[in-house]
Amino acid sequence: MTFSRACLIAAPLCFAGYGVVRLVGRMDGQYGPGLDWQVAHLVNLVGLALLVPAVLGLRRELATHGRTFWTVVTFVGVGTSVVQFVIDVVAGLLASDKAGMSAISAQVSAIPGARIVFYVVGPPLLYVGLLALTIMLARTKAVAWWCPTLILAGSMLPVVSLDLIPVGALCVLAALAPLAVGRPTTRRREAAAAGM
Repeated sequence: MTFSRACLIAAPLCFAGYGVVRLVGRMDGQYGPGLDWQVAHLVNLVGLALLVPAVLGLRRELATHGRTFWTVVTFVGVGTSVVQFVIDVVAGLLASDKAGMSAISAQVSAIPGARIVFYVVGPPLLYVGLLALTIMLARTKAVAWWCPTLILAGSMLPVVSLDLIPVGALCVLAALAPLAVGRPTTRRREAAAAGM
């Protein structure tokens, strides 16, 4: 298994780990700032970093137009999500309580355009791009039709409730796992069909 294929599994597992640590941290009613807050956010940052080679691997699976555009869209989502989580980590380090963290976040959000880019529009692009890439893969029969459906479900569950982050991450894992097991890429299949 190549590194990019392994990342297709490792990235969503990190997202699930973030969700689980978050749930555990909330059990005592004092999630953030503190060790549980930092661990959860750092685990998610690792997942975001691993998503980069994973998405590049998905791009290599495709030989169709639009793959570069949707890869860039996904990376914009990854980048803005990283900024958001770094802000949360820094706020957790600098503040002594939730009110202090909220004040730091409010200062960042007060920067013109910051809230729109890093909290409202940017991060969801990660899932928009990922959904588009898996739809393209499904059209080439590289993945089953239900894989994009799982990506969509995985992206919508945290919108319903942040407590559903682990379930949403497992949906993404189930969608990407078939690509991690070593199926031939679309380009290799096309070459084989052409007798090359």
